[in-house]
Amino acid sequence: MPLPPTNRQDRRPHPNLFKYYVLESLLLGPLFFVSLIPRFLRYRTLRYYWDDQGITARWGVLFRREISLDFERIQDIHLRSNAVERWLGLAKVQVQTASGSAKAEMTIEGLQDFEAVRDFLYSRMRGVRAMRPDSKPVLREPLAPDVPDDIDEAVNALRETAAELRKLREELAARRADSRLSGSSDDNSSGDSSTPASEGGDR
Repeated sequence: MPLPPTNRQDRRPHPNLFKYYVLESLLLGPLFFVSLIPRFLRYRTLRYYWDDQGITARWGVLFRREISLDFERIQDIHLRSNAVERWLGLAKVQVQTASGSAKAEMTIEGLQDFEAVRDFLYSRMRGVRAMRPDSKPVLREPLAPDVPDDIDEAVNALRETAAELRKLREELAARRADSRLSGSSDDNSSGDSSTPASEGGDR
């Protein structure tokens, strides 16, 4: 049973990680060395550091790279491994934060006690969240004071709409009445003009 990660402040990757790099680079055929050289330098310089605040990964020769994550920033942790990694006893511990990116913020590879590392990170992540003073649930203020204003605006809009519809209905009714009056006056005038003509015909 491997020791817990807390007892190892400085961790180096297992030699099987370099074997995995070699097998992965051989897939490129004759140009395998193009991929193997930077991977070899990464393997030789890769270090992991744990402390009370978080975890740090550091590697590189000419261009040093370093990624540091506080335990309170960690949101989720995943284990990923393919068939070759499982055969070599390896797996990747992918650490995600609340940065909004789907890609892992840090990938811990080359450690054969990856399950212990994952459990350790989970315990520290949950412990930090439990110790934070702002971890208590915060009750939101009720939204009741804002509701009457929204209701009054909706009622006023409905009243204005009803008033406009009433005006349109009255205008339409007035137009219909005018059209009826004009139609009846035209009928009366046509009837009066036809009476003398009939009398003249009888004579």
